Amino acid sequence: MKIDHVHFYVEDAKVWRDWFVHHLGFQPVADRISSFHTCTEVVKSGDVCFFLSSPLLPTSPVAEFLRQYPPGVADVAFAVEDVEGAIALAQMHGATILQSIQERWIGTAFLKCGKIAAWGGLTHTLIERSLVSSHTLREGVPLRGSKLRVASRGEAPTSLVFDKGQMTNDNTFTAIDHIVLNVAVGELESAVAWYENILNFQPQQAFKIKTNRSALHSQVMVSRNGSVQLPINEPASRNSQIQEFLDVNRGPGIQHIALRTTNLVSVIAKFRASGLSLLSVPETYYTQLKQRPGLTLSPLELEAIAQQEILVDWQEYTPVGAQQTAPLLLQIFTQPIFEQPTFFFEFIERRLQAKGFGEGNFRALFEAIESEQIKRGTLQ
Repeated sequence: MKIDHVHFYVEDAKVWRDWFVHHLGFQPVADRISSFHTCTEVVKSGDVCFFLSSPLLPTSPVAEFLRQYPPGVADVAFAVEDVEGAIALAQMHGATILQSIQERWIGTAFLKCGKIAAWGGLTHTLIERSLVSSHTLREGVPLRGSKLRVASRGEAPTSLVFDKGQMTNDNTFTAIDHIVLNVAVGELESAVAWYENILNFQPQQAFKIKTNRSALHSQVMVSRNGSVQLPINEPASRNSQIQEFLDVNRGPGIQHIALRTTNLVSVIAKFRASGLSLLSVPETYYTQLKQRPGLTLSPLELEAIAQQEILVDWQEYTPVGAQQTAPLLLQIFTQPIFEQPTFFFEFIERRLQAKGFGEGNFRALFEAIESEQIKRGTLQ
């Protein structure tokens, strides 16, 4: 399993296409997939692919979503090896099947996809892709006896898929590192069980973050092959940032997506020049960082990181002789990208194959968001 694409429902797909291109260096995919009631744009960077849909008519599924929720992530699509088995497993454990398996040609790929309801307004499209030779495509030979159907540009964007062979190479981002889901208080355990039973995820790290003002609990879920990481958060105090998200989002949903890059310092410098708004880090953070044991960054490197206000974390206790090669986790977060304080992006660099989620950075993020809550007047 891996993340195939993420689908945003927004008020104006073309405006947000331009935003991703201008602020984050994404490339627009020319072959749009739209219908008479919905406009859809596709942008990509490396293996990261986002669909952006907005309503053209009140009958659009996007319009219905936006009547219930603010703009944000509506669907996280997973590429799976056996979509029929995945849908059968989901159905066996009581998942709601929103779309039964459909089959279609898209370019040189034969696709089978279905869709299930997830948490809140979130859905998951499950996609099985099979590459087909151009000769087979010309001859129209059925694959595994399937009934073939060519995707029409007039179809509703309920399970958008397209030929990834058309995507060009751009490596600002190498992958989606993780996607964070927020659920209501008391729902963490049941959400964890849902992803275990329905999609065969496994629990990994767990966090309990508490400051003088608020708190949250988090459980990281990981796909069997380790390619998909899904931290799930629930509020652990009435004024938690997670509760603020739930209130403004009018229910559970995706709080942020982390995009992985190989040179975070230069990438963030470019983003700042484009006008991207990022969360601030107090200068005292770097003073405290220097006092932590195990810091392997040179003074010059640390100065460049501090200038871009990037968070740094590492395992303080490393084997003897390994202090010069300790894995580092570099992270930074945007301000909420939409009008309301719901969804934001994280950018992450994992040096020397750093694993997991640094608790130091997790706390620093929590405190930075608290500062923004205080500015908004939602945290005393």
